Amino acid sequence: MANATGPIRLDTRNLTVTVRNVPDTADIISGIWDKKTGGEIDSEETIYHPGGMADPVSLGGRRNVGNLVLTRLCRVERDWGALPSLISGVGKSRVVVGDQARDIDGNPVQNTLTYNGRLKRVTPPEVDSESSGPALIEIEVTVDGFPS
Repeated sequence: MANATGPIRLDTRNLTVTVRNVPDTADIISGIWDKKTGGEIDSEETIYHPGGMADPVSLGGRRNVGNLVLTRLCRVERDWGALPSLISGVGKSRVVVGDQARDIDGNPVQNTLTYNGRLKRVTPPEVDSESSGPALIEIEVTVDGFPS
């Protein structure tokens, strides 16, 4: 790993996704994806208001991880044939997402954030007869642990 310093750009990340059918151990789909949103770590807020007009007391709360939404260009040879298996795996298939930072030369830096979860949603590419834009496939993952 490179011993880089400085900022990380949005385009210098390696985002790997593997969707595995349950109970099978075969991968439905795996590889590099283009975009990730979500995955924020938040907490419930519990505030106690004591008597006597005393200031409120924060009791903290449980941590929660937001769902991940992953997107990439749909390719016939890689993604189109996997769509039926992805769709049948909604609510069942296991997903592992790795988010690896890279330096400006593409060398990996520091640790990879790894999310584990379950496939919640699959969105096949949209159709528009008047557009030549990219056809994107999107999946949503319910994260069932904290990134490691």
